[in-house]
Amino acid sequence: MIQILTVTEEGKDSRLDAFLSSGLEGLSRSYIQKLLKNGKVTVNGKPAKSSCRMIPGDQVEIDVPEPEEPEIAAEPMDLDILYEDEDIILINKPKGMVVHPAAGHYTGTLVNGLMAHCKNDLSGINGVLRPGIVHRIDMDTTGVLIVCKNDAAHQSIAQQLKVHSITRKYYAIVHGVIRDDSGTVNAPIGRHPTDRKKMSIQARNGKDAITHYRVLKRFEKYTYVECQLETGRTHQIRVHMASIHHPLLGDRVYGPAKCPFPDLQGQTLHAGVLGIIHPRTGKYMEFSAPLPEYFTELLTKLK
Repeated sequence: MIQILTVTEEGKDSRLDAFLSSGLEGLSRSYIQKLLKNGKVTVNGKPAKSSCRMIPGDQVEIDVPEPEEPEIAAEPMDLDILYEDEDIILINKPKGMVVHPAAGHYTGTLVNGLMAHCKNDLSGINGVLRPGIVHRIDMDTTGVLIVCKNDAAHQSIAQQLKVHSITRKYYAIVHGVIRDDSGTVNAPIGRHPTDRKKMSIQARNGKDAITHYRVLKRFEKYTYVECQLETGRTHQIRVHMASIHHPLLGDRVYGPAKCPFPDLQGQTLHAGVLGIIHPRTGKYMEFSAPLPEYFTELLTKLK
C-alpha cells in the first residue's frame, strides 16, 4: 500500500524518520526504521536515509507492505466441553491457555484446538485468527467460554453481549476483608493513560463498566467473592476490584508485585456461570464450570 506525504512548513528541517513517525499513524518507530532500511521510502522519487532533512514541498512516498495473516493450524487437544450442539460449543478453559492466536501465541490456543474439533464449523465473522470467538477471558482466568459455530449464532450472542442480557458470574479471591456483604462498582474503564498494557478507571474516554460483587466467605486477610458482570470490558473485574482496594490474589498487574503464594500463576478468577438465550431455540440456557483444583486448594489453605 503506497502512502504519499507532502512536507509543509511545519515539517521543515525535521529528520525523515521523525517526520514519518508524526505523519504515519499506527506504525512504530522501529517499523519505520525497517521500512527505511529496506528501501521502502523515497523522497522526491529517490531512496533516502533516516537522517535526511525535510524541505517544504518534498514528496515522501512510503510503500507499506500489506500485513500477512499467519496460517493457523488445527491442533488436536483435550478440550473440556461442557455443552455442544450445531450452533454453539461451551468450553471450560484451563489456566494458562490463550483464547485466540495473536503476536507471540500462534499455537496452543483454544482456537487451534477448536479448529481440530469443529473442523470448518466455526463462525467466520471475526476472521481467520478468531473463528467462532465472540468473547474471551484472560489467559490465566479459567472457566466457561461460549464459541459460535455459524454466523447466525455469532450475531445472536454478540447482540446479547451488546445489550448486557447474558448472565456472567465469576468467582475470585481478593486481598483484604470486604466489610459489606455486597456492593456495586460503577466506573468507566479505558486504556491506562500512561501504561498501554493496562486498563484503568482513570482513562479519558472510558466506556461504561458495572460490576456487582457479593461476599461468599471472609478469611483473615482475604475475601472469597462472586462478581456478576453487567458489562464486559477488558480486565473489568481485575480493574474494578483493585479500584476499591481489593485487588485479586495473584494479580501482579493490578495488585501487589509480590504474591504471598509464589506458585500461583496469575489472578484467582474463574468464570463459573454463563447464561444465554439459545440462538436457535430462543430458550434460556445456563452453563456452569466447577472451580479448578488450584482454586479449591487455595480456599482450603485460607481456612
